[in-house]
Amino acid sequence: MATQISIFDTTLRDGTQSEGISLSAEDKLKIAVKLDRLGVHYIEGGIPGSNTKDIEFFQRVKQLNLQSKITAFGFTRRKDSVTEHDSNLKRIVESGASAAALVGKSWDFHVHTALQTSLEENLAMISDSIRYVKQHGMEAIFDGEHFFDGYKSNPEYALSVLQRTAEAGADWIVLCDTNGGTLPHEIHEIVSRVVSQIRTPIGIHTHNDCELAVANTLAGVQAGARQVQGTINGYGERCGNANLCSIIPNLQIKQTYECISSEQLSQLTNVARYISEIANVHMPVFQPYVGNAAFAHKGGIHVSAIMKDAKTYEHIRPESVGNKQRVLVSELAGQSNVLLKAQELGLNMDNNNEKTKEMIERIKNLEHQGYQFEGADASLELLLRDAFGELEEIFTLESFKLFVEKTADQAVVSEAFVKIRVGDEKIYTAAEGNGPVNALDNALRKALVQYYPNIMKMHLADYKVRVIDEKDATAAKVRVLIESSDIDASWSTVGVSPNLIEASWEALVDSIRYSLLGEIKQQIAQEPASGRLGIVNH
Repeated sequence: MATQISIFDTTLRDGTQSEGISLSAEDKLKIAVKLDRLGVHYIEGGIPGSNTKDIEFFQRVKQLNLQSKITAFGFTRRKDSVTEHDSNLKRIVESGASAAALVGKSWDFHVHTALQTSLEENLAMISDSIRYVKQHGMEAIFDGEHFFDGYKSNPEYALSVLQRTAEAGADWIVLCDTNGGTLPHEIHEIVSRVVSQIRTPIGIHTHNDCELAVANTLAGVQAGARQVQGTINGYGERCGNANLCSIIPNLQIKQTYECISSEQLSQLTNVARYISEIANVHMPVFQPYVGNAAFAHKGGIHVSAIMKDAKTYEHIRPESVGNKQRVLVSELAGQSNVLLKAQELGLNMDNNNEKTKEMIERIKNLEHQGYQFEGADASLELLLRDAFGELEEIFTLESFKLFVEKTADQAVVSEAFVKIRVGDEKIYTAAEGNGPVNALDNALRKALVQYYPNIMKMHLADYKVRVIDEKDATAAKVRVLIESSDIDASWSTVGVSPNLIEASWEALVDSIRYSLLGEIKQQIAQEPASGRLGIVNH
């Protein structure tokens, strides 16, 4: 029987300490629902009463009837004070959360330097606080801050902190590598000793300052820790927290531990990308398990092999974590790459098909001109579908104009004027934006929204410009990569031109074309052939 590991998610508290991440109360509630469906056992919502967002979160989360245990974070009572009068502890109890995560000092250096109190008073602060939340019917989780540094400095005192916490009735004692400087072999050795001496269940909470948070967490579990604390995508202060998106499959797929159900595990990629979208943080393409490149193949020999058996170059089935295999097509591509990509799209392509050879040559020629399809899957799909005659016109561009004005006493103003034809209708729109590309995007969507309302659900998530040949200076060609997304997916498109605006327009139009693929197919299925609107023209 698999050993159960309790998953404690602190994305909504520790994760929000990551640079560039700020979540509204509504954001936090949406993420909590996703985490609950993923099956995490604890969701740490924040610090009750510390700010209006967290106050609202704890008030509203009660109405969601989540299965996960909502956990309130806080500190042990202040030094030389009465527990019952501590406002922090009172807010935790009043929050309505079913569990309390209390952080306390386990490093003698911090007790003397940060708290400026005695070692014995620190022990009393911890035990009094644990008893207080237990008396009010809450599950008590103690986070031993800086435990591993404390143990290496003064093992007797660090262990006495845990012993007093256990005697006070804590349900979990979590060992924290707060500075993220401990190595895996040290984690294993120290956790093993703790587990042999403390009867209370042990948890592990690590930070990624040495890029070892995942490895340290696994070492802790192997040594006997049974609760894992971390965040989705590894968000957190400084270099981040332990990444649950790597920890959960490493424990459940690679070892004999059970964290969540297999069905819930298959939602991992979706949850990771959803939370990245809500947090408005670009998700690293190379992130293991859930990243866009985690199961991507580029070399022709690799692709030829995975067509025979995916196990040749994939360590797990991508679908087990909700991801998918991707084949990248570039100037290095052989027939296998194009064949497998076409197969993914349901296109009839084989080794003897002349279209295959034509497409390979066309792709290589385009890459020679500066296009790069390995980072622009959506543009590649459109290219392949167009070659098979699957795409028709969405609109025809007649013209666009840009107006950019900067005066001495005003900010730069960008306006775009777009004239297009949809079927027999001519549409002329204008829109402003925070730059010329954003203005073009706004104007084009404004023109198309009456025909395709769902176009307003997508937005530009990232925009990159690369000079292809620096020696041509300002006359050089540029490559524009645009990443777009909606609440369910993200996709990338490419444009190339000596003119930055034209390259941006090309990538932008491809992005809109790709976004509308599903809607177009539905319309084609419902309309007679003579009345169809299709895709393409830029």
